[in-house]
Amino acid sequence: MKLRKSNAAPVGVLTKVLSIFDLLDRSGDGLQLKAIAEQTKLNKSTAYRFLAHLENAGYLVRDSAGAYLLGPRLVHLGSGSTYQSTIRRVSRPILEALWRDTGETVNLGILDRREILYLDVLESPHSFRLVSQIGMRRPVHCTALGKAILASQSTNLRDELLAKTKLEKVTPQTVIRPAEFLAGLGRIQRRGYAVDDEEVELGARCIAAPIYDSSGLVVAGVSVSGPTTRMSRARISQIADAVKKAAVEISEHLGYRRA
Repeated sequence: MKLRKSNAAPVGVLTKVLSIFDLLDRSGDGLQLKAIAEQTKLNKSTAYRFLAHLENAGYLVRDSAGAYLLGPRLVHLGSGSTYQSTIRRVSRPILEALWRDTGETVNLGILDRREILYLDVLESPHSFRLVSQIGMRRPVHCTALGKAILASQSTNLRDELLAKTKLEKVTPQTVIRPAEFLAGLGRIQRRGYAVDDEEVELGARCIAAPIYDSSGLVVAGVSVSGPTTRMSRARISQIADAVKKAAVEISEHLGYRRA
């Protein structure tokens, strides 16, 4: 039997790549190229080649300051908490621009089991505003964030989730008939955004769009919420355009490339 000769070079490369992952996992705020090269004891040009390849493959992303963070393809390697920090860090400048543009409360959320978990909230400067909090949870079926994320899931995942979710009436406006709800998801998918029209709280309206990662999977959502007196039906289209633009920008920072 012919024996294959082992080659240590790939193992050496793997060790270097793992050292980068380990370093960034311990640094929630991300690191610049120089710091990564110094702490992993890699030549700066070598470190750059590794980082560029890992970024192109979706294993790393960079924030607006150029710091490297763990990317979407590593989300399933741990609890996901590091990746949530990555989403917040990458999204923050875009959320702030959306907040300035709309003047209303801006939210960043993810699907956590059968609820929407709010990762970041920028409150409206108006004295009369909707109150949201980081860490808050809300039902997936009546929030704009929940519906935007659900509409973007694969049919199998969506059906599995809905089979375990009770469509409870939170306000008189909440849609609880399954056929009507599914038809609404179809409209959301076609237009690219979802609307919570007083379905969670009377007098409140919210508009959300989905955020995708480098593999094309929906990983989060961004929304703008406010009182119906300011977020009138006439403003829905204008706000929806701004929300969709922000969602696309965040998705691209996470490595998403539209076909």
